[in-house]
Amino acid sequence: MRLTPSRWIGASVRRQLLVMALLPLLVAFPLLVVALAAWTNVAYDRLLITKVRSDLAVAQGYFEQVISEVGSGTQGVAGSQDLVAAMRRGQGLNATLSDASARLSLDFLTLHDLQGRPLARALPAGLSAQALQTPMPPMPAALANTVQSPHQRARAQLLVLPAEALQALAPHLMSRLHIPLVPTLNATPTERSTEERALVALATLPVKDAQGHTVALLSGGLLLNQNLDFIDHINRIVYPDDALPFGSQGTATLFLDDVRITTNVRLFQDERAIGTRVSQTVRERVLNEGRVWLDRAFVVNDWYVSAYEPLVDAAGQRIGMLYVGFTEAPFRLVRYAVLGAIGLIFSLAMVASAWFSLRFARAIFEPVARMNRTMQAVEEGDTQARVGTLPARNELGALAGHLDHLLDVIDEKTAALRRWADQLDLKVAERTRELEASNAALRQAQQQLVKSEKLAAIGQLTASIAHEINNPIAVMQGNLDLIREDLGPNAEPVRDELRLLDQQVERMRLIVTQLLQYARPTEYAGYVETLDLNRTVDDSLVLVGHLLSQTRITVKRELAATHRVGINRQELQQVIINLLINAIQAMPEGGELCLQTQDTPQGAELRVLDTGTGLSDQALARLFRPFFTTKNDGNGLGLWISQGLLERYGAQIAAGNRGDGTGAVFTVTLLTEAQAPAAVGTGDGRPGVG
Repeated sequence: MRLTPSRWIGASVRRQLLVMALLPLLVAFPLLVVALAAWTNVAYDRLLITKVRSDLAVAQGYFEQVISEVGSGTQGVAGSQDLVAAMRRGQGLNATLSDASARLSLDFLTLHDLQGRPLARALPAGLSAQALQTPMPPMPAALANTVQSPHQRARAQLLVLPAEALQALAPHLMSRLHIPLVPTLNATPTERSTEERALVALATLPVKDAQGHTVALLSGGLLLNQNLDFIDHINRIVYPDDALPFGSQGTATLFLDDVRITTNVRLFQDERAIGTRVSQTVRERVLNEGRVWLDRAFVVNDWYVSAYEPLVDAAGQRIGMLYVGFTEAPFRLVRYAVLGAIGLIFSLAMVASAWFSLRFARAIFEPVARMNRTMQAVEEGDTQARVGTLPARNELGALAGHLDHLLDVIDEKTAALRRWADQLDLKVAERTRELEASNAALRQAQQQLVKSEKLAAIGQLTASIAHEINNPIAVMQGNLDLIREDLGPNAEPVRDELRLLDQQVERMRLIVTQLLQYARPTEYAGYVETLDLNRTVDDSLVLVGHLLSQTRITVKRELAATHRVGINRQELQQVIINLLINAIQAMPEGGELCLQTQDTPQGAELRVLDTGTGLSDQALARLFRPFFTTKNDGNGLGLWISQGLLERYGAQIAAGNRGDGTGAVFTVTLLTEAQAPAAVGTGDGRPGVG
């Protein structure tokens, strides 16, 4: 049958409506299912990797804690009065070391003289009398370069020792050293059949007599080979009971090179996989390249979501690996179940949607076709064309009536729209300018609010810490006084030690007072004086003279300021000394420290210039934030505290780099009269001034 133009338009509309109704179902739904499945798969993998990364961080943190405890425990024994007294008596050394070893859970403690000759060692419980008479060998050559300076922070080192070295240190541990290598799938080929080396956490520290002279060397540590309690404790910390869902099992392992020397991975049902080796792929990534492995890995006999981290010795050489992971199979099954459920739900939704779409599309065909013909007529120039009355009284009938009404008013509204458009352009431009100004004010207010909230939180935290520390300080001071009173004349032999304890308690009390000073500045503000800035700088240089004498730094003074400044003397000295110490530490190889003062219209200015490496853009952006530091042993509070001290008196501090690129410069701007200092009382009991 031949179609007229109107019938042809109606058929076209039908086809378009059918396509519009079914296209999302037949194309978009499957694509959405595929995309969602792919995203779920990727997100699930990332979630597992994130989980195992956090597990590795927990295990590494506990491992580092154990290493630190070995060092601190050995240092405590080396500095104990019991050890020095036993050495002075010449007897009881073995018993003293055995008690300390048991108390600190160390595998061995050995004492040698300065020539490496043996003096005593900790003896394990139940050792036979004959073994007590066995002569000790001299200090192993492998320990010759491991003695730590007494000024260093006591921390054990990871070392790989040959069998003879462990025999000299702890012969009772030799039974844990022999580990047969188990053939392992995908491992690097090797001709070795056993692992005879020892992986130990070892600290060797000097023992000093009452005069401070080094009289012996004390070595203490843990043997990690087949240390099942150690690895099981790591596993309990990382994967406590019911920590993993769906029945997944968590594991932890220590490797010497690529050999498992202690693990809770099972080779069989009740046999640990000690002696098995890591795959060649993991070995190359972790041991050869020094990178962390975060991925799936085949561990002994199953797939695990695994994390491997290299372990390095004191010389920075990679000697082994720390591993944590959990079985992947339970998570894989859950993932497949989730993907299947998603596919089923989308399939049911697609079938139901197709049925409803086809049913309701039929009621749209004819009204839409009439409206389509009307719109085409209008486009061709027939402005009088209208849809007319439709038999349907539903939304489409109302839409047709609205279309006719719209066509009636289009002409008269066109001119009005043009006028409104011009007015709207003007209003939009005006409102845009107002909005930009409001946004700028809002950003400034938000920045100030964030800064105020941070300072309030830090102040509250500092006050809480200071309050909690005061109680143990009072207990310590009271017990010291009680000891001194009870001992009476008998306290004379330990008079220096008691005085040292008094000094440290007083130092702690001063630190608490300073903490409270920054927590409640209105109660601890300093007494304001009018100071000679040049003289204050000279006095501060005297206080850091002992530090300068140990360096190759030359000091250059350019003190030209004549205006006096209003600020508390001690707090200004604290700021200057902090800047001087920072400058000295920035020039470890020596350099020039330049101090410049000059007058300003409102007061005076101090500049501290060094010839160090300068400040990076990142450091400049965060320099005065609390707890930000570029030093390994810094606490990040010095510059923040200095800024707070100065701002109380209207002063300012700024940082930058020297124009010639040879170092950093810190500028302190002071006022002749302090502006609104927050002082109602002083830290030394004197009345504050406003």
